[in-house]
Amino acid sequence: MPGPDRPHDVWKRHISEQLKLRDRVQRQPFEEIFHQYNRLLEKSDLQAVLSERYQADKYEVQRGHEASSGSDSGRSDALQQEMAQMRIKHQEELTELHKKRGELAQNVIELNNLIQQKEKEIQSNEAKSVQTQTYSKQGDLERANQTLKDEYDALQITFSALEEKLRKTTEDNQELVSRWMAEKAQEANRLNAENEKDSRRRQAKLQKELADAAKEPLPIDPDDDIEVLAEDSGKGGGETSPNRPLSRTPSKKISQPPPGGLLDSISNIFGFSPGSRLLATGGMDRRVKLWEVISGRCEPKGALTGSNAGITSIEFDSAGSYLLAASNDFASRIWTVDDYRLRHTLTGHSGKVLSARFLLDNARIVSGSYDRTLKLWDLRSKVCMKTVFAGSSCNDIVCTEQCVMSGHFDKKVRFWDIRAESIVRELELLGRVTSLDLNHDRTELLTCSRDDLVKIIDLRTNAVRQTFSAQGFKCGADWTRVTFSPDGSYVAGGSADGALYVWNVLTGKVDRTLDRNHNSAINSVSWSPSGAYVASVEKGSKAILWSDM
Repeated sequence: MPGPDRPHDVWKRHISEQLKLRDRVQRQPFEEIFHQYNRLLEKSDLQAVLSERYQADKYEVQRGHEASSGSDSGRSDALQQEMAQMRIKHQEELTELHKKRGELAQNVIELNNLIQQKEKEIQSNEAKSVQTQTYSKQGDLERANQTLKDEYDALQITFSALEEKLRKTTEDNQELVSRWMAEKAQEANRLNAENEKDSRRRQAKLQKELADAAKEPLPIDPDDDIEVLAEDSGKGGGETSPNRPLSRTPSKKISQPPPGGLLDSISNIFGFSPGSRLLATGGMDRRVKLWEVISGRCEPKGALTGSNAGITSIEFDSAGSYLLAASNDFASRIWTVDDYRLRHTLTGHSGKVLSARFLLDNARIVSGSYDRTLKLWDLRSKVCMKTVFAGSSCNDIVCTEQCVMSGHFDKKVRFWDIRAESIVRELELLGRVTSLDLNHDRTELLTCSRDDLVKIIDLRTNAVRQTFSAQGFKCGADWTRVTFSPDGSYVAGGSADGALYVWNVLTGKVDRTLDRNHNSAINSVSWSPSGAYVASVEKGSKAILWSDM
């Protein structure tokens, strides 16, 4: 492929084209001049031939005249006159031809001079044009070079400014991180000091109460709001099988605890530890309170502080060593249960975190928020690994080994494979989804929705296997929680009228309705892992611990 033309090749081609144009324009006049000049040359040659012939005729005539001795003098004179006239005529024609020949020669000379002059002008113009074009291109190149230089200088200045800005931003960021870490450390120290102070105060109070109790017995006030009901004589005091239905009689009703106790603000959400030894409650007081369940009674054990808003979700890890709580302050937090220390604060949502759950490996958690997103967090690196936009506010979450199921305000249950980047499947119900729960082998999903129906979904077929309802059962809030029994044989859920309904999964019918000890809608129900207790809490400040006696 030929390369681009060089400048001198361009001007050579231009000169050749100009010469060809001049040849086309001036060729015809010169051709006419040459043609006339050739005709004159031919006529001159003819005149020379005729002159020689006339000279020969003249000599012959003279010889004939001398031979004829004048006999034909009259005829000869006439012939001589004719010849003289012809000679004169030929002389005139020859003169005229020479005149024209001279004029044409002069014209040829003038035209040659003109041609030479034009050629000189063309050469001069071409030289000027080449010089002008060279100067023009040089000027253009100089201007382009100056423009590029100016742009480079501007970019260099901009780069220097951005580099300086980046350096300052990095320094500011490091300073902010350092300040933030220092403030977090101070806050953690403050919270730990507060927990230690509360622990010492509780120990001192407990020692004082034990000393007072050793001095004199405490009278039993029949009007006290704390009921401790006698055990059935036929069943003893131990925990019973989780497969038997619950008693209609509450083991302990918590409404107005003794002054100074940790129950002076009962929460709206709670959960049992894996061994059923601890019960954690949380609510608008921004604290997670721990209770030790002993023989059907709840004894205050401690409080976990650090949240800046009300608690919306509580869950223990599978070992019972850590407690995860979601909060209205757009964050989720993790505490260690033994020393009540705040270990992790996970922020990143732009709305209230309504649910948070441990994955089975206890090294990752999933949180769902009012901002319509779900986030997967790695506790080892303390960072968000994935964010999935669900399209609707998330009310509750449950997890299997690789799948996260979430219930949403738009009446849909969404299934998300944590190895994927988006929702992989959806199932639409007839009302807003308020809660989700899994049976013990994680093959069935329990849902509760605002259409007052409780459903079991078979996760192997992704179809509704069973639907529970009851006369008088009504879902009282968008966060009403229902639960499986530990062996999956029963389903328990609280109603808006304060009753606790228990369905038999095998028959699909209501097994029993526990007495209406609540005064308002039941928000949440939790079955202890051992199956010995069911805790229910109403909207307000009353929680009831039911036991099978």
